[in-house]
Amino acid sequence: MRVVVPFAPERPKTRLAPVLDEAERAAFARTMLDDVLSVLSTLDRERRVPVDPLVLSTAPVDADAPVAVDDRPLTEAVNDRLPAADDDDPVAVVMADLALATPGALERLFEPDADVVIAPGRGGGTNALVARDPAFRVDYHGVSVRDHRTTAGEAGLSVTEVDSARLATDVDEPADLVEVLLHGEGAAAAWLREAGFSVVAADGRVDLERSSD
Repeated sequence: MRVVVPFAPERPKTRLAPVLDEAERAAFARTMLDDVLSVLSTLDRERRVPVDPLVLSTAPVDADAPVAVDDRPLTEAVNDRLPAADDDDPVAVVMADLALATPGALERLFEPDADVVIAPGRGGGTNALVARDPAFRVDYHGVSVRDHRTTAGEAGLSVTEVDSARLATDVDEPADLVEVLLHGEGAAAAWLREAGFSVVAADGRVDLERSSD
C-alpha cells in the first residue's frame, strides 16, 4: 500500500506558540514526522504489512522515506497521489502529527477492504484515510470528515470508519501535548520530557507544566 504523509516544514504548528518557540516547533514537528515514519517502518518490517511511504512536503526535507516536494495546497497535492482510473493500488494518507499512532492503530486503518476507510480527527477533521477507488477525492477544507463521507456516498462507494483515540489525536494545541505525554510511545513524548514538560493535576484537572531548568 502506498502511504502519503503530508508535512509542512515552514512555520509549523503555529498554535503551539504559547508553549514552544519557532525553533522548538520545527524540531517537534520533525520528531512527530519521524515517529509516524517509524511506525510505518515497523508495520512493514515486523508485522508484514507492506507499506510504501512517501513524505509529501511543501519544501525539501531529509526523511527516512522518499520525499516529494509539492507546495500546492494540501487538497490538490494529495488528490494528485490518490488512485487514478488506470491504477487500482490503494493509497493511504496519514498526517505527520499523529504522535500517538502505533503499528496496531494503523494496521486497523489498513485492514478493512472498503472503498474508503476514514479515521476521523477530533473537531471534524480527517487524520488518516485509505482510498481504494479512483472516484474518491479528498477535500480538507471545512469539516472534512463530513465532506469525505458525503463524497464517498455520492459516488456510491463503501465507507468504513475506524474509531481510534490514537488516530483521532492530532497535535495542534498546547492541550494536545498532555495527550502525547500521557499516551505517547515514541520520540515525540521523549522530546517533550527532555524539553522540561510534564503533566500536573490540580483541582481535578490535568494540565501541562514546563520546568524552568
